Amino acid sequence: MNKVENALQRTTDTKGAIIGEGATLRTPELFNQLFPGKKAIIVADTNTWRVAGKTVQKALDDAGIPTDKAFIFDDPDLYAEWSYVEQLKAVLENTDAIAIAVGSGVLNDLTKYVSHITGKKYMCVGTAASMDGYTAFGSSITIDGNKQTVDCPAPYGFVMDPLIAADAPKELAASGYADLIAKIPAGADWMLADIMGSEKIDQFSWDLVQDGLRESLSAPAAVHEGDVKMTELLAEGLLMSGFAMQAYQSSRPASGTEHQFSHCWDMEDLCFEGKHVSHGFKVGIGTLVSTAIIEFLLKKDIENLDVDKCVEAWKSWEEQEKEIQEVFAGMPGHLARGLKEAKDKYVDKEGLRAQLEALKKAWPEWKEKIQNQIIPFADVHEKLKLVGAPYEPEHIGVSRERLRKTFSYIPYMRSRFANIDVVYRCCMMKEVEDYLFGKGGIWEIA
Repeated sequence: MNKVENALQRTTDTKGAIIGEGATLRTPELFNQLFPGKKAIIVADTNTWRVAGKTVQKALDDAGIPTDKAFIFDDPDLYAEWSYVEQLKAVLENTDAIAIAVGSGVLNDLTKYVSHITGKKYMCVGTAASMDGYTAFGSSITIDGNKQTVDCPAPYGFVMDPLIAADAPKELAASGYADLIAKIPAGADWMLADIMGSEKIDQFSWDLVQDGLRESLSAPAAVHEGDVKMTELLAEGLLMSGFAMQAYQSSRPASGTEHQFSHCWDMEDLCFEGKHVSHGFKVGIGTLVSTAIIEFLLKKDIENLDVDKCVEAWKSWEEQEKEIQEVFAGMPGHLARGLKEAKDKYVDKEGLRAQLEALKKAWPEWKEKIQNQIIPFADVHEKLKLVGAPYEPEHIGVSRERLRKTFSYIPYMRSRFANIDVVYRCCMMKEVEDYLFGKGGIWEIA
């Protein structure tokens, strides 16, 4: 049984996948397997129609599968925004055809969401190894200028040909690589959550993401140059992450502190040089920060942590609520989210004591495991550089001052327990901030 077949044993949404050279021509095979007797409609844009859509259409025609006329977005500035949802909805709600999204993030998100709200399953033919969202549930849709993750199932079937993905614009694979390297510190975060009794590791989901991950990340320069084999490994790693999220029914296996930076910047509609910054590029910068935080923790004498001091300093929920209101003053969206997410993971003083005592006891054993899990900061920095991804916050339009400000938001932005919560509970926020942004820090601010 190969990795894909193994993953599909526990996926809730995706029931078939074909990955490999020439896979695009096998789209009819998978369509007939999943949707026998159904009609198809391709959803693409002008670029993806040219590189793969026409091939898929001909393959469907040759296989005798009935189709509606392909729906092709022709806006060069297409992104997953509500007006495009409405355009596609007007088409899909007036046909019984099953949509086949041919493209990457935006087209997949639009087709995923519109298929869901029109009561249908769908398929995706991926054209770039650009993100793990292909096989993950949920779509990122911008509504009234606010990017939101909306619930909807992952594709029922998925196809990817690495020959096509390797020939995609270099920034797409770079974004996918940055999204994949985030799974390294995300794994360390899950370890910390397990240690402190917040969320036990599910071995099946863990293995889907982590097994083979370093091999997929081993040759960033080759990915940048369009090497087919390395692009296929990158794509496989991303797909496994999506399958793990399905299996676990949560993004926990693939998301930790690093993704919280991306979510925060999503809420702020981060753009750079007139374009929305890709999910992977935002996560890549978050990965650098997250890795640095973990390295900071590994340098600390946590086995001798003064738990009494931390418990004494711990705020009541009323005090923390006031703190959050001050942090997010004048930011109603951030404030509402911060209050809800922080409340969901809040513990009282005795709960905090239990968490910290568990951390203190486990640290001598787990410190080495976490050290072995992460890729050193300098290596992550170099890998992002070699793959052509941003490796400094300024590369995505985030100044060092803004990065520091975002850092101060992160403890409140998500209920999922991550490394930032260890820092916050151990009263180390100011110390970590100095480590990152103070004199001699990684991103020193004069």
